[in-house]
Amino acid sequence: MSEATKNQRVKPDWLKIQLPTERTYFDVKDTVKTHKLHTICESGKCPNVGECWSRGTATFMILGDICTRACRFCAVKTGRPEAVDWDEPARVAESVFLMKLKHCVVTSVDRDDLADGGAAVWAATIKAIKAQNPQTTIEVLIPDFKGKAELIHQVTAEKPEVISHNMETVRRLTRQVRRNSDYDRSLSVLKHVSEAGIRPKSGIMVGIGETQAEVLETMDDLRAVGCEVLTIGQYLQPTKEHLEVSEFVSPEVFAFYKAQGLAKGFRHVESGPMVRSSYYAEKHVL
Repeated sequence: MSEATKNQRVKPDWLKIQLPTERTYFDVKDTVKTHKLHTICESGKCPNVGECWSRGTATFMILGDICTRACRFCAVKTGRPEAVDWDEPARVAESVFLMKLKHCVVTSVDRDDLADGGAAVWAATIKAIKAQNPQTTIEVLIPDFKGKAELIHQVTAEKPEVISHNMETVRRLTRQVRRNSDYDRSLSVLKHVSEAGIRPKSGIMVGIGETQAEVLETMDDLRAVGCEVLTIGQYLQPTKEHLEVSEFVSPEVFAFYKAQGLAKGFRHVESGPMVRSSYYAEKHVL
């Protein structure tokens, strides 16, 4: 490894985070623990957990915390998931109520072990949140359901305000980064969302070997299927077994990506080193 490569992998100052101290952070932590909930904030080792939980926001993760895919970037556990917990939708809805959330975000692991990929649980969760929290807006970050339109439609039929599905990376790197996923299949998911009249959203990581031209090409592909919201953040290697960081992208390049995305017609672009899929998600409903 060259000296230049070593220096690229030393985290720059703009990636340093502060430990949480706000009371709200610990209140959210207690709610998650008491109701036996999973959050991508914890399972995904999100660097913004302190900031978001201190603002009283969290991203709930349904269908357990074990994923059937082993993507090379993701910190979520991989293996054989447990049986579906049909009490989970009610617990999530109750937690949204107790946390007095005006906007909530829900995601899930991939459940390729289930015939419907978990679509029925997704529908039940959205329905439960709406029933107990009629004033709360909802964003769901869904898997690809293997591209099956009838399963995607189970989610769109419940009409959350935003449906997100992450591309994660550019076309060339998809097979290297995302296990059992397909670039065009992910675009088709977002197209289904757009055609259902719901705001489509997606996110990508940078710093894993992509070029700026490939990032701009991905933006064009997303706009072509109607995607309205885009998040772009720095990939951070969760463990030594995961994909290595190729480079730490500078804040100036993130600013360039944001300007380009807005010029291409995205309604919202969150672009920065610490940005993740759910970062300031409440703004994306407007």
